Formats: sequence, C-alpha cells, structure tokens
Amino acid sequence: MTKLPSGKSLIFKVAIPVPVYRLFDYLAQENIELDNVKPGVRLEVPFGLGKKIGFLLEIAEQSELDTGKLKRVIRILDHKPLLSAKDLRLLLWASSYYHHPVGEVISTAFPAALRQGKSIVVQSEKRYALTDLGKATDSGQLKRAPKQKSVLEKFQCSSCLSEAELSVWNDNWRPAVKQLIARQLLQIELNDAKANNPEALLRNNVLQCNLQQQSAIDAVCNSLGQFEVFLLEGVTGSGKTEVYLQIIRSVLERGQQVLVLVPEITLTPQLEDRFRQRFAVNIALSHSKLTDTQRQISWLRMQQGECSILLGTRSALFTPLKNPGLIILDEEHDASFKQQEGFRFSARDVAVVRGKLLHIPVLLGSATPSLESLHNVDKRRYRLLHLPERAGNAIEPVLQLMDIRNKRMQEGLSEALIEEMHGTLARNEQVLLFLNRRGFAPTLICHGCGWVARCHRCDANLVIHFDEERLRCHHCGKEHQLIHQCPACKAGQLTPLGLGTERVEKVLAELFEDRVTVRLDRDSTQRKGSLENYLQQINQGKVDIILGTQMLAKGHHFPNVTLVAILDVDSGLFSIDFHAAEKLAQMIMQVSGRAGRADKPGKVIMQTRQPEHPLLLTLINESYRSFAKSALAERKEALLPPFSHQALLRVQAADINTPMLFLKSVTALAQELNRGHTQVLGPVSAPMAKRAGLYRYQLLFQNTRRQELHVFLDALMPAIVKLKHAKVRWSLDVDPVDLY
Repeated sequence: MTKLPSGKSLIFKVAIPVPVYRLFDYLAQENIELDNVKPGVRLEVPFGLGKKIGFLLEIAEQSELDTGKLKRVIRILDHKPLLSAKDLRLLLWASSYYHHPVGEVISTAFPAALRQGKSIVVQSEKRYALTDLGKATDSGQLKRAPKQKSVLEKFQCSSCLSEAELSVWNDNWRPAVKQLIARQLLQIELNDAKANNPEALLRNNVLQCNLQQQSAIDAVCNSLGQFEVFLLEGVTGSGKTEVYLQIIRSVLERGQQVLVLVPEITLTPQLEDRFRQRFAVNIALSHSKLTDTQRQISWLRMQQGECSILLGTRSALFTPLKNPGLIILDEEHDASFKQQEGFRFSARDVAVVRGKLLHIPVLLGSATPSLESLHNVDKRRYRLLHLPERAGNAIEPVLQLMDIRNKRMQEGLSEALIEEMHGTLARNEQVLLFLNRRGFAPTLICHGCGWVARCHRCDANLVIHFDEERLRCHHCGKEHQLIHQCPACKAGQLTPLGLGTERVEKVLAELFEDRVTVRLDRDSTQRKGSLENYLQQINQGKVDIILGTQMLAKGHHFPNVTLVAILDVDSGLFSIDFHAAEKLAQMIMQVSGRAGRADKPGKVIMQTRQPEHPLLLTLINESYRSFAKSALAERKEALLPPFSHQALLRVQAADINTPMLFLKSVTALAQELNRGHTQVLGPVSAPMAKRAGLYRYQLLFQNTRRQELHVFLDALMPAIVKLKHAKVRWSLDVDPVDLY
C-alpha cells in the first residue's frame, strides 16, 4: 500500500456544489493510503462554518495558496471512483462550454442520496415474471377481480417487472401480485438474464423490416465501436422504434450497454413495454416520477454493469456506464432536451460529445428533425438515415385546412368538424383532438367594464380551472378561489374568454353524450399510474374521443385513430421568437402522425383563420423537409442560429430598476472585453417582463464564430462574478432554445 510520506502533504483539488467558478484546495488526510484515492471519489470537507460533500478532481503536490491556511479533508467516502476519467472529462467540458460552476455540474451527475454523502448500497430488487400459465391466460377470466386483471394485463405487456417498476405504475400492486402468484400466473424470477448470453437476449422474435429500415440498421451496426452521429429522419409511423430495437440487439450481443433518452416521462411507458417485450435483459429507468432510492438503484446498476439498457429523460444522460456501446435520443428535436433552470445544458449536444469521448455511435431520431441537426447533415457532421414510408400497410394521412372565419363555433369546434367527428365515430374509429392549452379558459373577463383576472406576480392572465373552482397562474403556480363578482365594477358579468381542454371536454360531453371522452393533460394525469391506465383504455378501444395537449403529440401509437383535429393552429403563427415557426411546424407534423397508423387511412384537420399562411400551405402541399429548407435559408440570410451562436444573459430582481442597472454595468464590461465580433444586443425587458414577483431583463450575445463567442464569455463571466449584485439573480444560457 502506498502511504503519504511523513511530514509531506498532498493537495486535493475539490469541486464543491456551490455557485463559484473554481476548485477548492484541501490538505490530504494524514497517513492516507493513496492506492484507491483517485479523481472521481467523493470527499467530506469543511466548508465555511459547516461541511460539504465534494468531488476530487486532481491531486497536486503544491497549492498556489498558503498551505498553512488550508483545511484538511475530513474523510474519503469511496474506495474507488464512482465516475470514470471519461465521465469527468465530459462534465469538465460541459462546465466549460456552458460556463457553469464545475461543482454544480458534477453534482448533477449523481443521484440525490450520493450527493448527500450517503453510502453506496446496491439493493437487489425482487423481480416478477409471467408463468407459462400466465402467458396463456385470458385476462377476461379475472373480471371479478379487477386489480388482479389489471396487473396481469400489465405483465402480459411487459413480461417481467421489478418492484420499483411496479411501484411507479401503481402504489398498491402487492396484494394483486401475491394473489396472482397463488394462482400460479406469476412467479418470482430468481436469475436475471445476462447481456453476454446471446441466447438469453430475446423474448420475442424481431419484426421483418423494409429496405429503408434495414439500410439504417446496417449503417449504425457497422459503426459500433467507433464514433459517428446518425440522424434517423423517419416520417411518423415509419418504424423508428423497430430500428432502435434491432440495433440495440447488436449492441447487447457485444456485451455492451445502451443509453436511450426520451424528452418526456409520458413517452417512457410505451417504449419501456416495447423493450421489455423484446429483450430478456435488465432494464433500468431514470426520470423524475421515480423516488430518489429508485433512481439511485438504476444509477448504480448501470455503473456496475448489472443493467444493459437505461431508459430515461434528460437528467439520465450523465449516468455512468460500465461498458457503453450506443446512445439513442428519440424525438431529438424536442425542446425538453434543454434544461431550463440551473445548469442549462442541451442533452442532445452533450450526448454527441459523450459519444465522441466514448468512441461509440450516437443515433438521433425524429420525424421532424431540428434545423440544427439538418444543418449538421448539410455540413456532413451527421449522417442522414431516411425512412420516407410508413411501416406495414399504413399510409400517410391527408392534411386539410378548415377555414373557420365567420363560421359558427361551439366552444372551439366548427360545425364541419363536428360532422367529420360523427362520421368517424359511426365507423367505430377514434378521434383525437389537440389543444395546447389546459384549464377551462385562459382568461376571466368582466363583460361590463372589461376587467381581466391577472396574476399579481406575473405579466399573465389567470387561467380558469372550472372543476376545481380555482384561478391559477401557469407560470408561477399562484392560485385563488374562482370569483363570481367583478371586483372592479361589482356589477358586470364575469365571462370565460378563450379555450382550454376542460372547456372543450364539457361541450364534447353534450355533443357526444353517448361516447366516451378522455382528457389527457398535466391536470388529468397527476395521479400515479393514471396516464398508463388512460393509454391502456384507448388501445383497448374503450375510448372514442381523445382530447389533449402536447403530451399526445409524439411517440404514442393509437392504431384506431383515423381523425386528428388541431383546434387552434393559429396561436403559434405569430411570435417574437424566431424559433416559433420551427416549433409550430414540428408540433403540426407530430400531432398529424397520430392519424392512420394502422391499415385505416387517416385525416388531419387544422382549424384556422389564416388559410393562406405560407407555413401551413408548405406543410400541406409539400413536406416538413421543404419547410425546413426555406426556414434554414431565412435564418442564413438573417445570420440566426445555426448560422450564428448565441448566449442569453437573464437577470431578475424584486424591484424594476435593479436588473437594468446591473445589465448596464455588464454591457460596459462586455464592450471593454470584446476583442472580436461578438454582438451585444440589449439590454431589454424579457417578453414576460414580470414573473413570480420578479422583474426580468436580458442581454443577448451573438457571434457567427462559436469559438470567438466562448473566448469572449471566458473573459466576461469572471468579471460579472466580481460585480456587486446582492439583489440580483442572473444566469447564462448558452445556445438558448427560446428567448423568454
């Protein structure tokens, strides 16, 4: 064992999760054994008047500070590093690129319990699987035991589930599982299948692929073991998931692990079921609906190589992998891959850098690729794989604009649309209505004096939630009792103005009283397991009309939906943010993709008062790719991203003058430090000037050369830190996805 020589002290350079842009020097413990003390271990160190958990990044023989004033490490928490050298390189790169304190960046890579210094405990979870009798049993035989029936159907979709996975689905699963074991329909699975045994990999046979799918599979499989970025552009319903599954099989056969990221939790249940039906390997989950303990188990099992596949949302990106082989990002265009608070990283962009460091391929999938990714294809940084046709017998839906100018409307539904819905339902087919606004109505207005219910803490109207009798701000969460008398004139009638999903749901109950309607939005799916139950009802044909927000727009496969209607397409046509047109086009195409996914033809109706709008006409008469081509040409002419690079400095404070005074000081610093061609635009008020009681302003930095922008930011950020700004909160957003 290597021990520190007597009388000599080594210096530990430690990253601590505090908003400070530097490492902290500590003296190593006396008589320390150095064999297992390597960068990547956690340390407990004195900090201020208390203690902190830090992360060792470097061991040095001397410090630039007076060693007599340095404090000594209290204890070393790990026998060996939890993060590899490549994991640390990625986190250090991310800290540098996003100009975020390194301690906070490294902290985000750990689950909560490990951040708090708790010991590493890999709990072996009990897993349950169907018996042969369970596989053959019709769940209808259990109709007098509905909980057992529901659990059996869950297993018949997923085959094998752990205790943690069952808890995510339903808190009260244990009694039903116990009874199903007694009926010999379920059994405790004793031995986990291992990824290095190809015979034990598959539960079900693979599907037959068409030529385009097979070409994409071959291209990625031929690049396993080396870095390359692929953009899988496939129209909705083209079988992207089957391509993922067959590539993953090849990775598992090599004894390697796969990281699969999706933008939203709502997409994980269906993808998880597909993975579990196909693969007999351990699959870990990581997203915000899991408990801290469940996420820690997933993290440690991937780090120690006990699981072969990790399916998660944005934060799962930094999970350490013992033997990585492939990274997949599904719906790569989605803005949810960008962290909007704290450490503002793009999971897509960091995933590409991680793939490069690990020498493994990265596969980005989307029906509506981001303009940045299409630009990278043009620059030959990414390789395009194209799936132009729907898989099987499915055909592309027909897109149709429905002009609703001067037409009679019933709570957002035109008479022509109602007629189309009746025709579809008469054929025993399902209808999907899309409205990206939850609540009953976005505005409460007085018909007598024009008073509007506003949030006192935000520049926003309060949204009516009729069933709960509440007025709620969707920006800060503040809510009030629903009022029935105008507080201004005391006499006028208070009237809901505008549409929300609750309001449309009520009129659907009147117009289609003999039909079953399900509303899917953040309010209706808050209870654990509710979303999965709704999706199950839809796929079992127990629902006629599906009404929902953007959680319906992507990833879901509803074979019997043949009519999709976007009730208010105009709301996205006019925005001050240059990203808005791209986001609207993606939303339209993603929602359209829910129609006609099986062997029945589909129709998509867009209600609009702008039937001649060029964006809508391009999408209907040509394609998303045509829109993207013209949008990229416009951005090139205006020198907007991806033809330039941006960083947005956001500032907020409790009084209206402080942010502007602070930003004027920053502007003066920026002009002094600007040695290149970085544009300094602003300062200006944010589009929502007040939010959660804070006044908001911003400053935009833009440069056509990425490296030059970062050299400028490297000089500017330390100077900003030195400014006196006790009353101001500020943050830097590199490559912002919106300017709000």
